[in-house]
Amino acid sequence: MSGPWNDFNSAQSNTTVIPKGTLAKVRLTLRPGGFDDPSQGWTGGWARRAATGAVYLDAEYTVLEGPYARRKVWSLIGLYSPKGPDWANMGRGLIRGILNSARGVSDKDNSPEAQARRRINGFGDLDGVEFVARIDIGTDTNGEDKNEIRAAVTPDHRDYAALMGAVAPQFTAAPAQGHPPQQPNTTTQPSPPASAPGVAGRPSWAQ
Repeated sequence: MSGPWNDFNSAQSNTTVIPKGTLAKVRLTLRPGGFDDPSQGWTGGWARRAATGAVYLDAEYTVLEGPYARRKVWSLIGLYSPKGPDWANMGRGLIRGILNSARGVSDKDNSPEAQARRRINGFGDLDGVEFVARIDIGTDTNGEDKNEIRAAVTPDHRDYAALMGAVAPQFTAAPAQGHPPQQPNTTTQPSPPASAPGVAGRPSWAQ
């Protein structure tokens, strides 16, 4: 309900967050940070280094479909923290989930083909990938609620096929030494348990 032209008490601020636990198909865009460390495999200028010494990927996720289409979520994917390995381990777990989701791989599948699908040639391979995300809520530097993405939804989840599409996306695997890239089978066979989580056991990110 709008009020008089000079009374803004009833105006709505556009700061509402997407509800915690929402599942949505998103596109990941990496915002280059210009930090490289070839000894870690961080090349191409994708990583960003904070004043604290932490290194991360600056990720922007655009919701592609559903009631929150075109909404954006900004979140960090941890690569290194001087405080210990937890942040980097969670970042690696998130990237594994993103690759599983984008490339139609069950998290339980450890076959050689599945392992090939979880490999990348560099962080640039993540730029532009589309996957199903579980949207969470964290806090920004001012203590306000903000959306974050800490987990991806894999084919093990009962809603994956409907959100992602019944056919797994085509992709080119990171080539093994001396071998050409593999082309995956494009059919997914979701095995949906009644209450399968997207990525199990993922702890909360403590910044």
